[in-house]
Amino acid sequence: MKIGFIGTGVMGSSMASHIGGTQYIYNRTKQKAETLIRDGHIWCETPGEVARSADVVFTMLGYPIDVEAIYLGPDGLLENGKPGQIYIDCTTSSPELAQKIYNAAKVKEIDVLDAPVSGGDIGAKNGTLSVMVGGEEVALKKVLPLLEKFSSSVTYFGAAGSGQHTKMANQIAIATNMIGMAESLYYAYHAGLDVEKVLETISKGAAGSWSLSNLAPRILDGNYEPGFYTHHFLKDMKIALDEAEKMGIILPGLALSYKLYNTLSTDIKETTGTHAIYQYYDKK
Repeated sequence: MKIGFIGTGVMGSSMASHIGGTQYIYNRTKQKAETLIRDGHIWCETPGEVARSADVVFTMLGYPIDVEAIYLGPDGLLENGKPGQIYIDCTTSSPELAQKIYNAAKVKEIDVLDAPVSGGDIGAKNGTLSVMVGGEEVALKKVLPLLEKFSSSVTYFGAAGSGQHTKMANQIAIATNMIGMAESLYYAYHAGLDVEKVLETISKGAAGSWSLSNLAPRILDGNYEPGFYTHHFLKDMKIALDEAEKMGIILPGLALSYKLYNTLSTDIKETTGTHAIYQYYDKK
């Protein structure tokens, strides 16, 4: 199969590297694809060119508006696609949009899987991402060997949009956990404890989490470089809150996390990782 990859940012570049082979690639900013181009991948000027060149196309984008443009826009994937292709959207996006794209693609006899991932930049670099899939299971089986190249877990959840709903559950769990992590470190510091020793101890007990093990050490080092951008996390939380409203359910923990993250400065939101929530407390 000829492979295409659209979206070669923090996550996408690592995922594409794990897939291997020679891929047809596109990114809004060509500079972010330079490493892949030097590695021998073929640069395409538009998403449509990727669609005309590949059999399977992965997308790893920022916002639902980007997903809609790449899939449904002029010179996008569906406009230039052909029967039998499989598109795999690894972006965290709207379940409703995933269903819309799936239905539009079916008219052209193209399969689209919504397959958001979890594991951050570390998981992308190590090829250990967790993939949550919605769409046709038959299509998933065809591309499973490709997904397994950058993941440690691929789980099928059902019809189109199911993958995105699962990712929302994932982000809801992370949202409140991030507040707990930041408050724990902040408390330990003001109690006069050796915070590194506290972190080492509680990470091994019931409080242990991915965030404590992977992000808390970055906080202690003053390293807020993004594994996953804060503004993208805010986007995810807003999608989850919107979906919860449609379901008629209330998620006060998620709402609080969204509120706290929104108090961060625009610069922090745009340039740092999600663990920057510690700066909400640190500057009090």
